[in-house]
Amino acid sequence: MLYKDQIGDEVEIKEQPKRIVSLVPSQTELLFDLGLDDRVIGITKFCVHPEEWFRSKNRIGGTKDVDIDAVKSLNPDLIIGNKEENTLKDIKALRKIAPVWISNVNDLERSIKMIESIGEVCNVSPKASEISKQIIDNFNFLDSDIKGKSVLYFIWKKPYMVAAKDTFIDSILTNQLGLKNVMSDEKRYPNIELTDVKNSPDYVFLSSEPYPFKEKHKEEISEIFPNAKVVLVDGEYFSWYGSRLIKAPAYFKELCEKL
Repeated sequence: MLYKDQIGDEVEIKEQPKRIVSLVPSQTELLFDLGLDDRVIGITKFCVHPEEWFRSKNRIGGTKDVDIDAVKSLNPDLIIGNKEENTLKDIKALRKIAPVWISNVNDLERSIKMIESIGEVCNVSPKASEISKQIIDNFNFLDSDIKGKSVLYFIWKKPYMVAAKDTFIDSILTNQLGLKNVMSDEKRYPNIELTDVKNSPDYVFLSSEPYPFKEKHKEEISEIFPNAKVVLVDGEYFSWYGSRLIKAPAYFKELCEKL
């Protein structure tokens, strides 16, 4: 049967997949919540949720440096990846091993479509629909108290990198929390010099991933933006676009109250 993935490619999957390799942490967690424990045979070293899978499943390298031979040895019948998190070189090599379904998620709507599409591909559509409904319902009840405020969201240090437009993080910041991203004129994840930021934000968010910002970094940033409130945030809730989104609105509500 042919399935269209989120980059527009048709992926032929002849039978219900029983040996799945996941190349993306947030989608690995989704596969667990879809009840596919006995069908997922390989994950990346960054797939830390659920913990039992992190301890027990075969590791196939990282998201940007997949161990192609390790994947081949597992004899998968489906590989699930992502346009942003995996490299084109790896995807091309993996397509010679098994069908590869690629997601492309830059907002909440596309995350819902991704969840439902993977549910269809893996023949667990009822559970996928249940997860999607929970996410939509929970976000519908999210009332942001920080709408209209400006924000700068850091994802990396040395060099400093921030989330700009055309990213899932930016969509959460602007569409779900109603914030104004001061980097809205830039695309994706630009490198910046702190002194080059022309508009001082109301808030500075220091993400827990991919760079693990800590309390000590707050002091450094506060010196540059003395009028901003600098806070550490859980990057998984801002950037994981799978089933973790069920819990995200509760986290965002708590964050708004803190701010």
